[in-house]
Amino acid sequence: MRKEYDFSQSRKNPYANQLKRQITIRLDTVAVDYFKKMAAELGMPYQNLINLFLRDCAIQKRRPIIQWQENAAKQPVGR
Repeated sequence: MRKEYDFSQSRKNPYANQLKRQITIRLDTVAVDYFKKMAAELGMPYQNLINLFLRDCAIQKRRPIIQWQENAAKQPVGR
């Protein structure tokens, strides 16, 4: 390994805008367990699997189908 390196001819990373961004996200245990099990079967980290799934959803412009339960909507908060 050299003591000094010359970076005068270096250039910015052209893929810098495509790098991953660290965020905090709260997921329920059912979702995490599902992806952990599938990731173990595939031999990859579960965070990468979640990222691949979300990226596929974004590319395909998928939107979630949300169906609220009638009983849950009528109950007061805190029960």
